[in-house]
Parts: sequence; structure tokens; C-alpha cells
Amino acid sequence: MKMKTRIYSVGVLLLLTLFIARPAHAQDQPAKDDQAAKEIVTKSFNLFLGKSSFGIMKMTVVRPSWKRSIEMQNWSLGDDYYITYIMSPARDRGQVFLKYNKDMWNFIPAINRIIKIPPSMMMQAWMGSDFTNNDLMKMNSIVTDYTHQLNGSEKIDGYDCYVIDLKPLPEAPVVWGAIKMWISKKNLNTLKEEFYNTKGNLVKTETASNLKMMGGRLLPSHLEMVSNIKHGHKTVIDISHQEFNLKDINQNFFSIQHIKNIQPRNL
Repeated sequence: MKMKTRIYSVGVLLLLTLFIARPAHAQDQPAKDDQAAKEIVTKSFNLFLGKSSFGIMKMTVVRPSWKRSIEMQNWSLGDDYYITYIMSPARDRGQVFLKYNKDMWNFIPAINRIIKIPPSMMMQAWMGSDFTNNDLMKMNSIVTDYTHQLNGSEKIDGYDCYVIDLKPLPEAPVVWGAIKMWISKKNLNTLKEEFYNTKGNLVKTETASNLKMMGGRLLPSHLEMVSNIKHGHKTVIDISHQEFNLKDINQNFFSIQHIKNIQPRNL
């Protein structure tokens, strides 16, 4: 019996407060603005994960003729280790997905096997969602594989936002030709992102809203990834719980051998 390997990805970016100083000389402004933009993106990435994190969320995949929800618990350590445990639906409960450095693994309890995700599956959608394996594997790619440029400001949902344009570095192993981000000046949460292909066409748009205090931080609890090329296709993520800087997990928690024994937390 063939089983389709399912990949999990959460494309969520949140931001730390960062003061952007004005340059002393006009000729220095582009370079300083670009450095400030990169610092914003870097700190935002680090803020959401923290040194370590634990979260509970529900992902709902919406299509023109059907809708499906997946509940999960997630653990992270830095930006190299990430685990997702599927809570529901019942037929998928107990599946575990592990990001370990640059590799991905999937434990399927129905056959008691751990499967390494091959490069050929990098662009496959997980459970029909608008996120891919590549989205998870390249989580920190927006920091390391792109240039960053401040490009004015716009309002999103009443928030005055920095607009930051990202372009891939030469030879960078990325799929996006450009990314555009809107970041709140008040709390530096990312409220909107646009993803463009190499031809300059808008492929999908992610928005974040419903900010709440979670884990001592003001974070968006509702995210939507909407396809701009497939009508009626979107993925919604609702975060119900978030913790940071856990004291009871280390690198051993994210070992390949351990994912068979992961148990969900009861809160």
C-alpha cells in the first residue's frame, strides 16, 4: 500500500522592535537603509522562534469545493531544528515531521517508518495546502539569500508600515524572484508579504492579523496565505498558544530516533 508523504510548513514571520537611525550623510542613505532593512528582517525571524519555542495551531486548507483542518503542536530550537506533531484529523494523528539542519524526515505511525524527504518533493504541497516543503527548509532564506531595501511606507489595516523589497542574491538557491514585506512601524509585526516568481508575476500573498499577547510577546494569531494564480485557494493558520525559550528541550529532543516517541503536551 502506497502512502503519500505529507510535509508541514508554516510560513510565519514576526518582528522585534527596532529603531532605524537616520544617516548623517545623504550619500550614505541607500547603504544604511539597506542594512536597516536587513536588521528588521533578521530580528523578526529570530523573534518568532526565540532560542526555542512551542506552539499550538490549527491550519485550514480552503479550496473552491472543499475545506480541511489540521491541528498540530510545534517545537523549535533556533532555526535548524523544528518538529511538528499532528493532533487531528484522526487518520493523521501521530505523524511527526522533523527539520534537522538541512534535512527533513517524516514519521508515519501507520507503517512505523521514518522517511527522509527527498529533494524531488521540495515543491510538493503538504496536505493540499499553499505551503510547501521548500517553505520550511528555507525558513531563514529571507535573511541569508536576499538583498533588502527599504522602499517607503504604506498603511495596512490602519498600521503605518515599512515597505521592504527583497531580491535574491546571485546564485542563491531560492524559488522566488522577489518578496515584498509590509512591517508595522509601531510593533514591527509583519502584516503582509507578497511572493513573486522569476518572471515578476505575483504568486501568493500572506497576511497577518488579530494581534494578541502570546508567550509575553504581541504576535499575530491569524494568518492567511492566498493564491494569486488559483482562484479560491487559500490556507488559514490560527495560533492558539505560544511559548518561548523553553528550559526542558535541547538538541537531543530533535533527534531522528526520538520522533517516534514524541508525545503531545496537555495544557
